[in-house]
Formats: sequence, C-alpha cells, structure tokens
Amino acid sequence: MTSKARGSSRFKLDFWTAVTVVVFALFLFFLIWPMARLLLNGFRDASTGAFSLENFKTFFGKKYYTNAIWNSLSVAVCVTAAAVIIGTLLAYLLTTFEIKGKGFIQILIILSMMSPSFIGAYSWIILLGRSGVVTMAMSNWLGVTIPSIYGFGGIVLVLVMKFYSMIYLYVSGAMKKIDVSLIEASQSLGCKPSANLIKMYVPLVLPTLLSAALMVFMTSISDFGTAMLIGEGYRVLPVLIYREYMGELGGNAYFASSIAIVMMCLTTGLYLLQRYVINRKSFRMRGLKTIKAKPITGVGSVFAHIFIYGVVLLSIVPQATVIYTSFLKTNGTMFTTQFSLDSYRATWRTILSSLKNSFVYGLVAIALIVMLGIFTAYLSVRRRNVVTSLLDVTTMLPYIISGSILGIMLLLTFNKSPFFWGGTAIIMIIAFVIRRLPHTLRSSVGILYQISPSTEEAAISLGAHTAKAFFGVTVALMLPGVLTGAILSWVTVINELSASIILYTSSTRTLSVAVYAEVAKANYGQAAALATVLMAATIISLLVFLKASGKKDISL
Repeated sequence: MTSKARGSSRFKLDFWTAVTVVVFALFLFFLIWPMARLLLNGFRDASTGAFSLENFKTFFGKKYYTNAIWNSLSVAVCVTAAAVIIGTLLAYLLTTFEIKGKGFIQILIILSMMSPSFIGAYSWIILLGRSGVVTMAMSNWLGVTIPSIYGFGGIVLVLVMKFYSMIYLYVSGAMKKIDVSLIEASQSLGCKPSANLIKMYVPLVLPTLLSAALMVFMTSISDFGTAMLIGEGYRVLPVLIYREYMGELGGNAYFASSIAIVMMCLTTGLYLLQRYVINRKSFRMRGLKTIKAKPITGVGSVFAHIFIYGVVLLSIVPQATVIYTSFLKTNGTMFTTQFSLDSYRATWRTILSSLKNSFVYGLVAIALIVMLGIFTAYLSVRRRNVVTSLLDVTTMLPYIISGSILGIMLLLTFNKSPFFWGGTAIIMIIAFVIRRLPHTLRSSVGILYQISPSTEEAAISLGAHTAKAFFGVTVALMLPGVLTGAILSWVTVINELSASIILYTSSTRTLSVAVYAEVAKANYGQAAALATVLMAATIISLLVFLKASGKKDISL
C-alpha cells in the first residue's frame, strides 16, 4: 500500500466527523469571528484606524464613562440582593405553609417573569412618572409630591419586581427536594421556623440559589430597555454602548467596541468567580421524605399573607396597567377616562407586521436552536475530543455577551460585502439563535445524561446506520424534553429587545421593538395596545408549554 493510500485510510469522513466540522464552523463564523472583529475594533483609533489604546484611555480617563461601571454594578448588586431575599422568602412560605390562593399566586408570579422588563418600566412611568396617574392624584388631592420614579430607584424597582420570580422558581424547586427529616431534627432541637430558614433551608438550597442569583445578576447588568426608558441621566454600560454606537452624529463604532470589551471583561470575571464558588459548594439532594405544606395560623398567617399578596400584586401592576390603559382614549400623552379601541385601530398595521416578524423570526430561530442544541449537546457528551471540548467552552460565550454587544458584533461583521445582512431577517434570526441557544443546550445536555448510550448502540448492532440510530433512537428520546424547554426559550425570543433595537429596520421590526419605539415617541396609548398584544402572545405561549408538557406549573 502506498503512503498516500495509508494516509487516506487514517481519515474517515463519517457522519459525526461531518457534523463536528459543520457545527464548529457555524460557531466560528457566527460567534468567534464577530467577537474577534469587536475586539480588533476596540483597539483601533477612530480617526486613523490604526491600532491604539486611545479609546481605553478616553474611557478610563473620564468619570462620565467610568461612573457607568459603578452604576451598572450598583444596579446589579441591589437587584440581585433584593430579588434573592424576596424570592427565597416567598419560596419558603409557599413551600412549607398552606397559603390561600396558592395556585393563583403561582400563576401571577410566572406571568410577572414572562413580561419584558421594559414594559414594567413603561407602566411605572404611566403610574409614577411626572404626569403619572398616581403622581397627579397625590399632588391634586393630597398636595403630596412623591419621589421620582426615574433614575437608580426606578431601575431597581422594575428589575426586582421582575427577577424575584426567577429566584422563587429555582429555590422552590430545590426546596421541594429537601429531606424533611433534616428539618424535623432541627425543630426537635428547639430551632424555630424563622431560624430554620437561615440555618437549614438556605444552606441546603445554596448551590441552586447561587446559580439563580448569577442569572439575575448577569441579566440585570446587561438590561437595556429598563435603563433606557426610566434611567434618564443614570448611565449604565448597555445604554452607554448603544448611545455611542447609534449616536446622532454617526456614532463611534470603535469607541463603542472598546466599552463593550470593558463590559465583557467585567461579566467574564464575575461569571468565572461565580462558577468557582458553585463548584466548591455543589452537591446533589434527593429527599426520601419531601416537605409537605402545613397550616399556618395566628399573627404569622397574617404577616405571611400580607407579604405574599403585597409582593405579587405589586409585581403584576405593570401588566394590569398596560392592559387597562390600552382601552382608554388618549389626549396627547395623557389618558382620559373614556374607553375606546382607538389605540388598537391606530396601530393595527404595526401590530400585524411586527407580530408576524416576531413569530416568523422566533419560530425559525427556535427550530435552529433545537437542531443545533441537540447536535452540540451530543458532541459534548458522547463525542468528547479536543475539538468538541473547545466547542463546549465556546457555547458558554453568549452568557457573557449582552444583547447590545451582540448587535454591534453582528453589524460590524455582516453589514458589508459579501455579507450585507444589516437590517435583514437573517441577522435578526442569527441574533436570536446566539442569545437563546445556551439555555436549550444546557437542558439538552441534562436530558442526554439521562439516556443510556446502550439504546443507540443496540440499534447500530442490529444494522442501523449511525445517523439513523441517532435520529431514530436518541433524538426521539430527547425531543419531548428539549421541545418543552425550547418553548420557554421561545418566550424570551419574542420579548427580546437589546439586540433587536440595534439590528432592526422598519421592515424587520418586531413587536418588542415596536412597543419601545412608541414609548420613546410618547405615544403611550399605542404603546399600551402593542404591549398588550405582546403579553397576550407570551401568555398563549405559556399555556402551550403547560399543555405540551402536561405540567400544572413551571419548575426550573
């Protein structure tokens, strides 16, 4: 045999080799390359195009810019701390005690999480803004001037009322797995329920609590819509990046890229620190005798119900406000007391076009996410080698990239020949896939670990081709769990704003962008109508999830 023949025999382009090459090429083309372009642009001088550190000198040399770092950290820390306290306490009360209306409360908590945060910001402007309903009522009737909703306090309020529900869902799921014998033992030693929460429940759910807290922190620090609408002069990094890139005088893509690099370094460091802590604290818990809710009476019952109903009702106020005001007549920027469908009539064409875009782009993105997630998960779990290990690390990058940064990355890369995709449906779908792939991918990996490789091996031993065995056995077993997880990713896709606001044009405007655009123009009635349609689409998606999965609630 010649040396050429021997060399060719060593390399066999089988099914999984081809899949590995294609998947790795996709990540390289749509994620690594745009990120590299962003990094290179951050080190270029805006006037000459030469490599320079001038952008970073400008950023770190002016308090106007550096304050945005501390502002972003302040918002994220305060939101995370408040959400952890509220969400953990809610999870404890609803898990361990019999609370009246518990099922309805859980539905409201889920709905508060599903609604976009910028709708919450818009709703609080209607209520507590300078011409807000509550603001004017307090001023005219009682002569009382309430504190401003704009700035740091408003941002924290909006985000806490949205993200406490995420903490609640994660922690309540973990508490349901606690072995009640541990709690009973502490009670027999004289530990009171309030002390049990701190000494027993929190330590036992700490790994889950830390994971949920990281998600809240990373989402808060990268949130764009809330700070843009209600922040006013309170500068945070995502808004700063957007304004520098989309400036009225043409913007400065190089300087915006350098700010994006600073933000990515910040989020990467925090993410790695959190992963280190979780790995040291990680353990699995499976209770032999799980917790059952007990009756609660007396003063404790009163305080528990007041706290639970107060938090949940406060968090659902934005949704209720949006729906109610969407049916009111408007006089300029003010709502009247007359009911009308004028806001829906005025935005009917926008509703149809933006709703179509949201659903078409979302469905295509989810189909790609499911397909890419299944293939990537399989390569990471069953086909471990140097390339797939590198691929596994690459899939974690979207966790540290905010939507505004992703939008800039894609425009820098795909807004010139030969890939002139700026403002097209293609670039919108790419952004959705990159943003939401990690969530479906992690769930796919978890499902795959529960499926024995022997089932696929048996099919191959009976003569089935590798691809046929994979699709006929493994994918068939994975698909129900992956699809239900993908529906939750779908909900976040149709509500996505931070990347879309940079990438869209009038023909590719999604429903979330349409809501933001109307709020920015102070067309509050039309914004309310669009937001109501967006929330209706979200609720319908949630009902589809519950129906498809056969579940009565959502647990994370």
